[in-house]
Amino acid sequence: MKNFTTVLKIAPAFLLASSMMHAQIKDSTTNEKAIEEVVLIGYGKQKKSDLTGSITSVGEKEFNKGAIVSADQLINGKAPGVRITNTGGSPDSAPNIRIRGGSSISAQNNPLIVIDGVPLDFVNAAGSANPLNLVNPNDIESFSILKDASATAIYGSRASNGVIIITTKKGGGKLKINFNTNVSVGEVTKFADVMNSKDFVDYVSKYFPDSKWKLGVGGSASAPNTTGTLYDTNWQDAIYRTSVSTDNNLSVSGALFDKKLPVRLSLGYNRTEGVVKTSDYERFSGALRITPTLFDKHLKIDVNAKGIVSDLNAIDQDAAIGGAISMDPTKPIYLSQTGLSGNPYNRFGGFYQNTALVSNQYNAIGQSNPLAVLLQRTAPQNIKKLLGNVELDYKMHFLPELRAVVNLGMETSESNLETVFGNNAIQTYRLVSGAATPNDYVFNPGVNYRERQNILNKTLDSYLVYEKNYSGFVSHFLIQGGYSYQSFRNEGHKDEFRYNNESGLRESFVQFPLLNPNNNYYNLTNLQSFIGRTNIDFLNKYLFTATLRADASSLFRKDIRWGYFPSVAFAWKINEENFLKDSKSVRELKLRLGWGQTGQQDITQIAGYYPSRALFQEGNAGSQYFPGIGTYSAIPFNDELTWEKATTMNAGLDFSLFKNNLITGSLDVYRTETSDLLAKVPYPSGQFLTNEFVRNVGSTENNGVELNLTINPVKTENINWSVSGNMGYNKGKVKNLDQLELIQGQDGGLPVGTGNILAYNAVGYQPFSANVYEQVYDSNGNPLAGVVVDRNNDGIINTKDKYFTAIRPNWTYGFSTSFNYKKFDFSTSLRGQIGGKVFNARKLSQGYRQSSVPQNGLSVNNANSYAAVSPFDNITDTVIYSDFFLEDASFLRMDNATVGYLIENAFKGTNIRVYASVNNAFVITKYKGVDPENFNGIDNNFYPRPRVYTVGFNLNF
Repeated sequence: MKNFTTVLKIAPAFLLASSMMHAQIKDSTTNEKAIEEVVLIGYGKQKKSDLTGSITSVGEKEFNKGAIVSADQLINGKAPGVRITNTGGSPDSAPNIRIRGGSSISAQNNPLIVIDGVPLDFVNAAGSANPLNLVNPNDIESFSILKDASATAIYGSRASNGVIIITTKKGGGKLKINFNTNVSVGEVTKFADVMNSKDFVDYVSKYFPDSKWKLGVGGSASAPNTTGTLYDTNWQDAIYRTSVSTDNNLSVSGALFDKKLPVRLSLGYNRTEGVVKTSDYERFSGALRITPTLFDKHLKIDVNAKGIVSDLNAIDQDAAIGGAISMDPTKPIYLSQTGLSGNPYNRFGGFYQNTALVSNQYNAIGQSNPLAVLLQRTAPQNIKKLLGNVELDYKMHFLPELRAVVNLGMETSESNLETVFGNNAIQTYRLVSGAATPNDYVFNPGVNYRERQNILNKTLDSYLVYEKNYSGFVSHFLIQGGYSYQSFRNEGHKDEFRYNNESGLRESFVQFPLLNPNNNYYNLTNLQSFIGRTNIDFLNKYLFTATLRADASSLFRKDIRWGYFPSVAFAWKINEENFLKDSKSVRELKLRLGWGQTGQQDITQIAGYYPSRALFQEGNAGSQYFPGIGTYSAIPFNDELTWEKATTMNAGLDFSLFKNNLITGSLDVYRTETSDLLAKVPYPSGQFLTNEFVRNVGSTENNGVELNLTINPVKTENINWSVSGNMGYNKGKVKNLDQLELIQGQDGGLPVGTGNILAYNAVGYQPFSANVYEQVYDSNGNPLAGVVVDRNNDGIINTKDKYFTAIRPNWTYGFSTSFNYKKFDFSTSLRGQIGGKVFNARKLSQGYRQSSVPQNGLSVNNANSYAAVSPFDNITDTVIYSDFFLEDASFLRMDNATVGYLIENAFKGTNIRVYASVNNAFVITKYKGVDPENFNGIDNNFYPRPRVYTVGFNLNF
């Protein structure tokens, strides 16, 4: 708790968060007052009509509705060129966010996320897969998504993959109280396609008639085809459940002390059950924002504090979900189902477990009971997090055009993780003395793993801004410059435990920690920057912007530590020209052109925190040459590492047409070239103390088009109907990798065999493409086992006959509509992708005959239904890498549909809105597996995305 008792120190707020704020201005074509959107762009703000960069704003009215746990779910499908793909349907599933495809191949590809002026670290708190779970979505007012380099260059080294700026709500005006509560019910809608008991028995009897497999329970393991008591167990039904969740939020906002102190206070409680049993998530949140203005509006103060306490039970997904897919369906779930109470079963706490008699005792063999894996193991992960900043914006009394801004921010968290096994839980393998059965299991009750971590990230931004409007040829002038400091520190300790298992008896186990100095870690990175920007507007229709940022990163050697990132942009308000100024059809028409560079330095996930320094680490205490004398080994490093650089060119057109802005939108085209890629590549023997490490190599490019369109076909006193849509196209290409032809893709391995890699980054192809054989089919369209196309016509089938095909889609899109009639409202959001591929790994691993060969004559895995007609008897290289298992990943998903009704003045001064919604209502796809939406394109042990029904009400008074 030491970080939580630390006084808020001078620390930074790297960016002014972005939001949609509003200001009253004169409309250029009428004398009526209109609301114009003002967007915070980082270190400043601009009217949306004055933007020169590519920025998409998403406000509260456009957010996705229904059962929302994390902030990323609010904007999924809402911005062109932004693809958000979470890893599944668990409450804490990690989002992979890509803006315009990402610019790197091995280094960090997620965008920089800034919340109320505090940039989040790319390193998640231990126990948190999703950093956006650690802010309450109900506190968020808006998002600004900065995409091209002319918009992001002001953020320098952490902005090469775009920036998402999140602004939370603030108080003001009359006292307002809001209470929102809902209850959600979730269900699994699609299961992995495996055999039931009858089909499985018929299948094994047909293809393995001479096996000594023991069907069911109670038969003889020594007599061929002897059958005991058979069961028809649906193991997926056993581990899944109908989840019940709730989300509750209370906020109080207003202005105190004669309306001079705007304040907003909020409290939230969320409890989300995953559809897999025991995968529970609970979050308590609190937020306070104070925004007073002092000294006759010369000093603006913005104080933000957000606190989160969350608890998650982390399940063993592979053992539970993977186990349920592959577990023998003829076996029961519980001991009580067998009617037996003898030695083979009473050791496992009432759960059925396949056993064998070894050394005069029954030991578990084969796969663990997947339900027991969930119920006999807990992995509580507790996180306490505080995110806060203080921003002071002072307008000089002697020169009102000059402002000084200081922003101090802090992100701190404390994580406590454990893994605890029950007395009868199977945990690890051991070799029973005198028996050659290395797949025997042992019981290791109690704590098996423990980790404590503290994170303290600090930021400081200080800068001067001179801004003035003129009435002559120069209509607006702004110049600003300053300094930014960021420090990221995480430290912690891990404890692992093992047991004395010589006797194999649980009651004689002795617990002790593994002594290893490497269990303690302390990691520190530092960024320092100088920033500058100028905006000059001529005649209020020709807009110029130039920025320059100099960044230094502690990850690089001192003499090559600095990187310099410039940008320039131009915008032409065509509608302000005389030939359009009085047009009633063209309300806005603006051309944007931009060029800029950004840098990349975050390689901590693949190279550690000190990749350019020669360091040593102490070896494990249990593997020393002499007892009590530690040995040290050198850590791989590369002192030649320098900045990865992304250069972007962007052209855009913003438009608003006809009365009441009937049609509004934007069109962008862009090209990004990334050079000096920070990539993890193989090294020749004897270099850099390892066979694989990071170095600067090669270049990539991304080309794309984005369209955003909103139509308001009906807008009357009683009816308001709007329709929005967006589409993005992005195609990447690896241009060169110096002397290399390809680099292995991150997370591109297949779950069969050892070292089978599906995805690579290959010269001339899209990043992260599958390297596969072209399958040959018979006249009926069925694959021929082991027969693939000889693509180079040399008469030999080998790796030279493989080809590359893109896994990730080029086209993404979103569509939403909202309709209000008097007190009724309806909204829905859909999104999807065109193209892309998913490798059906379960169809491969359980769809060939030998996958169901009885193990040890006793244990057997269930088969995919495809195995009954599969031509594949065994898996060879040509089968593993057959493009037959790559399926089209195109889909259309209805993310949510919500209907509500407003009860005005339900009681004095109180409005109540009641609503019902469904999330993940349906998915239209040709993909035959569990879910086509898969970031890495390999479908294996996937946590299903549930369909969620929600009812709730919102009370305002």
